[in-house]
Amino acid sequence: MPSSHDVSPDPARLSGGALAAVTIIVVTRESAHCLPALNTLLSRCPNVIVSDNGSADGTAASARRLWPHAIVLDHGRNLGFGAANNRALARVQTPFAFLLNPDCEIDGPGLEALLATAAAMPQAAVLAPQLVSASGKPEINYRFPQTWWAPRGPGASGPTCVGFVCGAAMLLRMASFREVGFFDEQFFLYYEDDDLCLRLFNAKQNIVVVPAVLAIHHSRGSVRGASPWRHEYARGFHHAQSKLQFATKYRSREEAQRLRRWLLVTTTLGLPLRAIVFSPKLLARMFGRWRGLIGWRARG
Repeated sequence: MPSSHDVSPDPARLSGGALAAVTIIVVTRESAHCLPALNTLLSRCPNVIVSDNGSADGTAASARRLWPHAIVLDHGRNLGFGAANNRALARVQTPFAFLLNPDCEIDGPGLEALLATAAAMPQAAVLAPQLVSASGKPEINYRFPQTWWAPRGPGASGPTCVGFVCGAAMLLRMASFREVGFFDEQFFLYYEDDDLCLRLFNAKQNIVVVPAVLAIHHSRGSVRGASPWRHEYARGFHHAQSKLQFATKYRSREEAQRLRRWLLVTTTLGLPLRAIVFSPKLLARMFGRWRGLIGWRARG
């Protein structure tokens, strides 16, 4: 497991100390296969909340068995990523919350390093590690808001203020969110982290990436079930809907409608090509995208 530390974690130290100041929040959906990889960290953290979005694979029961000390919120249905995080954040009693996707792995020393940076940078509302693939390749999980300027230049070499970090792994200073609030539940899946970071950026709150701290991200690995095509369809559907909702919120309804028309044309033309070069998952995702565009109605 990559880490900015070479020493092995001390279980006695990890059971309290710096980690007592943070609550780990994991939102799950058909994620039982991910839980064992999280055990090294979560079994040693005193404050853990698992917010389960109606999994049918025994995720909630597995979480209770692995971590008897955890709060497991079994919603019985899929509330969406932001809403499930909000339900957990309402339970947090610690100064910090660490949002961790089921398909992300970070060790105790890495999380402690984020907390140490937070202590040294008391104006930072959000701190995030560098995400890497299972092979260790860095992912692009931070940038400035796309509504301001396009990313350019080399990656960060030290703690750096940015305008966006990926919601797969982010440390929140709870006091910084009293006025900004947490996730906008109009975004069911996708763009909820873009929206949250942009609201923080506009409120002149600091978002910091800490590239020395690494977290393994098994991208698109958090959901597994009996119907993978259905999950890919849902990804495409909600990505399209959230993209248009984001355009409505931060640009205009008119611009969102223009974007919708363009995406409908390109997606409609792309569907036959995707069917010829047959990939069931990608075809299901593109069809979901098309349905999301067809059925979209501006909200807010």
